[in-house]
Amino acid sequence: MEELEERLDEVFEDICEDTINNIIEAQTKEQKKRAFIERNREAGHIRLWNDYFSENPTYEEHIFRRRFRMNKELFMSIVYALSQNVPFFQHRPDATGRLGLSPLQKCTAAIRMISYGSAADAVDEYLRLGESTALSCLHYFTDGIVQLFGEQYLRRPTPEDLQRLLDIGEKRGFPGMIGSIDCMHWEWKNCPTSWKGQYARGSNKPTIVLEAVASQDLWIWHAFFGPPGTLNDINVLDRSPVFDDIIEGRAPRLEYVVNGHKYKLAYYLTDGIYPKWSTFIQSISRPQGPKARLFAKKQEAARKDVERAFGVLQARFAIVKNPALTWDKKKIGKIMRACIIIHNMIVENERNGYARIDVSEFEEGSVTRSSHVETQTEMPTNLNNIFVNQNERELRDIRIHEPLKKDLVEHIWNKFGDE
Repeated sequence: MEELEERLDEVFEDICEDTINNIIEAQTKEQKKRAFIERNREAGHIRLWNDYFSENPTYEEHIFRRRFRMNKELFMSIVYALSQNVPFFQHRPDATGRLGLSPLQKCTAAIRMISYGSAADAVDEYLRLGESTALSCLHYFTDGIVQLFGEQYLRRPTPEDLQRLLDIGEKRGFPGMIGSIDCMHWEWKNCPTSWKGQYARGSNKPTIVLEAVASQDLWIWHAFFGPPGTLNDINVLDRSPVFDDIIEGRAPRLEYVVNGHKYKLAYYLTDGIYPKWSTFIQSISRPQGPKARLFAKKQEAARKDVERAFGVLQARFAIVKNPALTWDKKKIGKIMRACIIIHNMIVENERNGYARIDVSEFEEGSVTRSSHVETQTEMPTNLNNIFVNQNERELRDIRIHEPLKKDLVEHIWNKFGDE
């Protein structure tokens, strides 16, 4: 009996010793795997400051503009706003009293990932921050951009904006036109398997749809992102809030004259897939005669505004051009909205440098406008449903579409026929 007990004690001691050794070995491996890397973040900030933000920077303004996709004063205003309102971007000491990453490092990491579509650890060698920190910079940056600037730079057109858009449309031969509308697909590489049938067409890759309205200066006035890639433009339009203000009576009233006839609903230029509503004007697929050919030429040239906006957006921010790598669709949506907001901020900052259409003659009042915008008065609450139905019928009215298109053909021929 005693020999048995001694034998059991020996076996138990061996088991305990092996278990302890295994635990120690596992802890050692974990420590090696999660070893702290001293990146010397202070040196990274000093290098970044001397390269771009000092009094005599290494790289000049045009190089900064190319690498950061915006002018330096605009980038610094974004950094200041984020550092003042988002705790993550504030320069604070850690528990040991050592200062963390600077707002410039964090914002530069985010804008580099957005601009170049690079991996999170690609900014480590230069900016001195790890992969997880870079991803946090990206998501906090997009959240901050949407919260701080979304209301101003992704807004519905105000009466002043509408009047300017109508003046530009009139100069281009389309009175009552306030932009062009179309859809763009963004590939979603890491779409969950259970969702691929909803977001992919046949053997194609999963995509998410962006519906946008853009004007001649490439400002994006409306962005509806999120419908699955199996939907076409008409299906997306059925879900889109693009006409909610008109249907609910919140949109400003406007009137414009085309070929001597008055109309009261603005319209968008579209391609052939969109329905023939009073708010959409398509080209003529097989134009017969000089008037129809001239109209098709002018319409297709003006409709390319939204295509140009998509192209500039993808060229400016490669993260939108490359497949989306994030699993979370909400984060993908915030990245898209943040890119559009920054795009509009850049358009506003640089508009005077490339705007081709001068509407100052309308502002000075030397030319009589054929388009007029008034602020919408508050409608009676007990008649809301009646007005909603009436407004929806008017914007979908096919009977207005055909006369408007004929008047536009005549108007463009009278305006540009001599050319």
